[in-house]
Amino acid sequence: MTDLAKKASPLVEHLIELRNRLLYCLLAVAVFFLGMLPFANDIYVFIADPLLALLPEGASMIATEVATPFLTPFKLTFFVAFVAALPFLLYQIWSFLAPGLYDNEKSLIVPLIASSVLLFYIGISFAYFIVFPLVFGFFTSIAPEGVTVMTDISSYLDFVLKLFLAFGVVFEIPVAIILLIRSGAVDPESLANKRAYVIVGCFILGMLLTPPDVISQVLLALPMWLLYECGILIGKRLIKDKENPSTEEPEVEQE
Repeated sequence: MTDLAKKASPLVEHLIELRNRLLYCLLAVAVFFLGMLPFANDIYVFIADPLLALLPEGASMIATEVATPFLTPFKLTFFVAFVAALPFLLYQIWSFLAPGLYDNEKSLIVPLIASSVLLFYIGISFAYFIVFPLVFGFFTSIAPEGVTVMTDISSYLDFVLKLFLAFGVVFEIPVAIILLIRSGAVDPESLANKRAYVIVGCFILGMLLTPPDVISQVLLALPMWLLYECGILIGKRLIKDKENPSTEEPEVEQE
């Protein structure tokens, strides 16, 4: 075997493994999707409940296109299947990267993946249970007299998916900060000194990522800032543990 073939062989093996990991990810999403598909309409009703509960008496959601009653729950079910399969998807990514990581990096990756999944789910739950009732209550209450609020189901889905992704990603801030601190790109003190700029940036991002109402902007900006502070605190603890490792040795009993 030539030197060129020897060099190409590991690359081909990595590409084959990457293909297999991607196939596993697609298969996992497909399994969740097919299992949830018979309940697509029920899933949509559950997601739409925060708005349906606030609609005026006699009002309902509407479908303005012929295929919308089928395509909208279908689209939502695929999103839910992806979210449900997220732990497995991240595990496949970690399994692909693990051979190239040091032992100390491997010990950090597992809790980071677990916390990333948990924080993403918490962000989505925060949007559904806290943000949606406040935002939809505000929107339905300011409708002009004589105007009946009847939201299109496709427009509603686009709206809530945008908020789900925004809050899910925003709740990953502590993980991003920990990775930056761990890699040495930044230190907790410099991040703390930029706190004023971060607060302003949080409200600007809240304005850009949420609908044009003050409530949702504030409800996104405040968690961003608090999660930023949490990331700094955890980063300080990691650095402290790294600089002051435990040097205690077990005592040897003397006869």
